Amino acid sequence: MERSRPEGGPTASEVIDQRLAEMGDWRGATLARMRSLIREAAPGVVEEIKWVKATSPGTPTWSLNGIICTGETYKAVVKLTFAKGASLPDPAGLFNASLEGNTRRAIDIREGETVDGGAFKDLVQAAVALNAASAKPAKGRAAPA
Repeated sequence: MERSRPEGGPTASEVIDQRLAEMGDWRGATLARMRSLIREAAPGVVEEIKWVKATSPGTPTWSLNGIICTGETYKAVVKLTFAKGASLPDPAGLFNASLEGNTRRAIDIREGETVDGGAFKDLVQAAVALNAASAKPAKGRAAPA
C-alpha cells in the first residue's frame, strides 16, 4: 500500500491511525475494520486525506486509479461513500445511503451493525476494476493495444 505524505508531515495513513485511536469508540473500531478490508481487497491502495479546511480535518480517502471510497464518521454512523457506486454491482445490497444520485452510493453503518466482509471486498474490487477500465493513459504514453 502506498502512503501519501505531505512534505515534513505525517503520512495520510499515520493521520488516519491517529484519528482512529483518538475516537476510541465503536466508530473508530468500525472504520478500522472497513479500512483493513479495503487494504486486503486492493493491494496498492493509496490512503489520502482530502478536503482539509479550517472547519474540517479532512476525509480519509482510498484510491487506486481514482477514488475508490471515502470514510467518514458521524455521531450515529460510519459512512463509506463509493465515488462511482451507482455503476457498481451490489448483489449483497450493501449500499443503503445516497441512493438517489446518479454517481455515488454509500454504506451507512450504525452502532452494533456488521457489514459482510466478503461482499464489501467484492465491492471494493469492483470499484478498482471500474477505475482501471476508465483510467486515462499518462500523457506522452501510448494507450495499450
